[in-house]
Amino acid sequence: MNDASDALDRLVDEWLTVPDVAERTGLDAGKVRRLLQERRLVGARRGEPRVLSVPAAFLVPGHLANPAQPTTPRADDAWTVLASLQGTLTVLADAGFSDEEAIAWLFTPDDSLPGTPVDALRAGRKTEVRRRAQAEL
Repeated sequence: MNDASDALDRLVDEWLTVPDVAERTGLDAGKVRRLLQERRLVGARRGEPRVLSVPAAFLVPGHLANPAQPTTPRADDAWTVLASLQGTLTVLADAGFSDEEAIAWLFTPDDSLPGTPVDALRAGRKTEVRRRAQAEL
């Protein structure tokens, strides 16, 4: 592994391969790849052999896709991409962040939140996170 992969592995506790994301979301692998191409999701190549992997925290049960409008979970709810992730990734890309740098930023603890930006997104606090991301511009 290289230093960048090691650093990301210290920040991200669970990774999913494209087939893992497909299984969890109920999508086929081609649609997962499209989510990655559209930057609705980002991942990093890691491991040996180097395999594209996505942080598991980017997915939420379907009933939590938009934390601002929670609904009662159902047993058949598929997982989905965190609704506030894409806009935040766009702001970070505009600031010049690579996918790996965006992942690192999202998983690095920020005392002013508190916690990590991805935790704040999962809690429905996208405005606070995007304000901090825009400060990177």
